[in-house]
Amino acid sequence: MSRLISNITYDKIKNISKIILIFAKRTEIMNVFDFDNTIYDGETLIDFALHYVRTDPKIWKYVPKLLIICFKDAFHLFSVEEAIEAYASFLEGYFIHIKTLDEDVIKFWNKNEKKIKPWYNEVRQDDDIIVSGSTDFLLDEIMKRMGIKNYVGSSIDKKTGKFKRLCFLENKVKIFNELYPNAHIDNFYTDSMNDKAMMDIADHVYLVNGNKIEQIK
Repeated sequence: MSRLISNITYDKIKNISKIILIFAKRTEIMNVFDFDNTIYDGETLIDFALHYVRTDPKIWKYVPKLLIICFKDAFHLFSVEEAIEAYASFLEGYFIHIKTLDEDVIKFWNKNEKKIKPWYNEVRQDDDIIVSGSTDFLLDEIMKRMGIKNYVGSSIDKKTGKFKRLCFLENKVKIFNELYPNAHIDNFYTDSMNDKAMMDIADHVYLVNGNKIEQIK
């Protein structure tokens, strides 16, 4: 009798193990992070634009608009459509005329890589995913330096200055699900309630304010 019970128990454990293994293969459980003001101390596109202020007077006329963008973003005053329109004049009027973009991006990160917040290295895992509103031409270089393979950001047509993809607000969830259909977010880190849509699909949410991190879900 005891041998029969033992065999039944063993068979149940094997079946449960198979179910867990199947679930694990179908669903990747991982940590997901916003980038600007979460891992990086600042707004990358704004900082990159200001990078030219000392060397190119042509950019000066765009600075007031960029500062307004910062303000509206901080107080959650943008829709996706309004964000695209707000950046349009800078991207289409200045960005597309930068002839040394790749070289300038390297110089930018040589100076600003130190703004990656130290707390991130304490929680970092190899399968982390970065989902950012920042642009891919800026993210590519810093992700390579940090050794992060899984990331997605906004994408800009370098010829027209128009957004091909804006990874912002509810668009983040749509883009995330398209690129990582089997991913399940265990922990999501962000600095902003603009990411409410991402918060809703995460098990746990951490709000980042400088180097202070507070679990809010």
